[in-house]
Parts: sequence; C-alpha cells; structure tokens
Amino acid sequence: MRSTYSNNLEFIESLKSGDSMAYTTLIDIYHHKLCIYAFNLINDHKAAEDIVQNVFINTWKKRNQLKSDVEIRNFLYRSVYNGFIDEYRKKKIMVPLDKKYIDTITTINEVENEHVLDRKIKLVKREIQNLPPKCKEIFILSKHDGLTNLEIAEYKQISIKSVEAHITKAFSILRRSIGEEIHTILLLLFRKNNSLTPLIQPKKQQFYL
Repeated sequence: MRSTYSNNLEFIESLKSGDSMAYTTLIDIYHHKLCIYAFNLINDHKAAEDIVQNVFINTWKKRNQLKSDVEIRNFLYRSVYNGFIDEYRKKKIMVPLDKKYIDTITTINEVENEHVLDRKIKLVKREIQNLPPKCKEIFILSKHDGLTNLEIAEYKQISIKSVEAHITKAFSILRRSIGEEIHTILLLLFRKNNSLTPLIQPKKQQFYL
C-alpha cells in the first residue's frame, strides 16, 4: 500500500467517496499490468487497451457499489476477463478451437494464479528448448508450425512412426516436468503467441494494493 493509504479498506473507502487521487493511484498501479493481461487474452493491442479503459471507467462509475472488503486486484483482473469474454461473444466466432482456447483460459488463467501461470509458461518454453535436438525440431514443426505428422514425415524424409515417436517422447519429457497441465499450457502458448519467443512480460512492479 502506498503511504497515502494505510490499508486496503482506507483505499476502497477513498475510492468510493470520489477521491480522484485514489482513482489515479489505481490507474498508476494496474493499467500496465491489466493491459498485458488483456493482450495475453485477446492478442490485440487496441482491443486490450479498450477493455482495460472500460474497466477503469466502469469501476469509477460504479465505485459506490464496491464492497469495503473487496480485493481490488482480483476485482480488476476479473473485470478484464469478463470484458474479454463479452468482446469474444460479440464477434460470435465460437469455432471449436477458439472454444477450447476459452475453456483453457477459464481453467488455468484464473486471477489468483496469474503469477503461477506465468512461471509455468516460462518453464514450458525452457523445457521445449531443452528437448533433444531432433525431438525438439519435430515437436516445434507439429505444435508451433501446425504441420501434420504426414507433412513432417515428408519434409524430414522420415517415417510417420518416427514423427509420432518424437512427439510422444517430447510430451513424455514435458509431462514429467510440468504435469498433466502441459496440454492446456501448450494450447495457450501456441494459440496466442505462435512462436517460441518470450511472451510480453509485465514490468517488475511492487503491489501496493
């Protein structure tokens, strides 16, 4: 908590009373992090900014409805998530892959697990890079580039069974390191970023609220 506010309750009460400093503090602390969270959901910078802006506007408009014991961080992240779902439903493009992606987000990208998820994604990336060379190459061609086993076999001039063996081996190695969540994390990772380059990471900020 910044020195201006001694605790969460005082901050919420200041916000509810219309204290502009409390609102400015809220934006200063959370705007950047919420934009990154929204972008990781929707993969569109402008749409992410719009969602976050609407969350702050609605929070201010409905500040009197805030409960005094609300965890403001969880409230904001959940509001961004709900804004993402609303935006998604407006587009009415619930194709099977996207529905699976939404289900994945719902399952593992809960507000309280934000940092846990971030660590797991970094771990998955590192473990992929540490796979045996040929195993890694086949796995990336399959999961990142989206090639079928037949296409990989023809491209690498190996049998389909060899392709399947490498992919199975990769999953086995990753599952030992990550656990059964590896499938959902891979879906999130490759669906959103389409690369093995690092995700946009939030700047290191200390939480005060």
